[in-house]
Order: sequence, then structure tokens, then C-alpha cells
Amino acid sequence: MPAVARAHVQAFGALLPEWTVDQAETELRVQRDDAIPCTWLAEDDAGWLGSVSLLHDDHEQIRGWSPWLASLYVCPEGRGHGVGARLAGHCVAHAARLGVRRLYLYCEAAMVPWYRALGWEEHVRLQLGPLAVTVMRIDPPLS
Repeated sequence: MPAVARAHVQAFGALLPEWTVDQAETELRVQRDDAIPCTWLAEDDAGWLGSVSLLHDDHEQIRGWSPWLASLYVCPEGRGHGVGARLAGHCVAHAARLGVRRLYLYCEAAMVPWYRALGWEEHVRLQLGPLAVTVMRIDPPLS
């Protein structure tokens, strides 16, 4: 957990400047797999390769939509091997099992084509703190 918490704060902390590694680790430790919020790790024999979360809220400036695919992070050694796509797909599938009808994420413009290739659609563009982001959405297939 400490390594995942550190990576999350390093990767996403610019949007939440007061967020600490201890807070991130506490948030991760209280999550369960059968409810929102939850986080999943991709691992191999050498350790963790990446993570993704399913959250009710992702940022205080965008409370109008919920829930969120959030904190998709792939370690440098895991990039380019489909880890991120598998994590995103797992999150969408789990959201469907929980009855989520629409799921959101936000990303910078450079990532929009990648998410679009996974089936996500652009919802709205907005300024989120220091970043210009695109909010995207997907309707998970309900079983």
C-alpha cells in the first residue's frame, strides 16, 4: 500500500496539493471490493504494475457527475503492455456488476484518443485547478 499511495500522490497530487501519502494510504486501506469506493491493482511476480479506482467523487470542482473511474496509474515498467486498458476494463466491468449506468473519468487532451479507443465518449471540457481536462463517459453494459 505505501508504494501505491506514494505513486498516486506523485501522479495526481498537483490537483490536490494538500493530499498526503498518509491520507492516500488510509483511503486505500478502508476500501472493499464489493462497494464504491474500491481500488484494484495489477501485479506480476515482480510486484505491482498499476492501479485503478472506482470512486463516488473524484474532485470537489466536479461533483455533478458520479461515479468515477479514477487514479488509473501504470508504473513505468508496466507501460506499453496493455496493463492500463485491462485495469480500465476491469473497473468498467465491476461498475456494471454494481449497477452503475454511467461512469465518468477526466483526463488531459493527450489521453482522449486512448480512452476513446476503449469505448469512452467525450462529455465536456473544463478547467480543473491548473489543468484543462476532458470529462469522458461510458455506459457499462448491464448484465
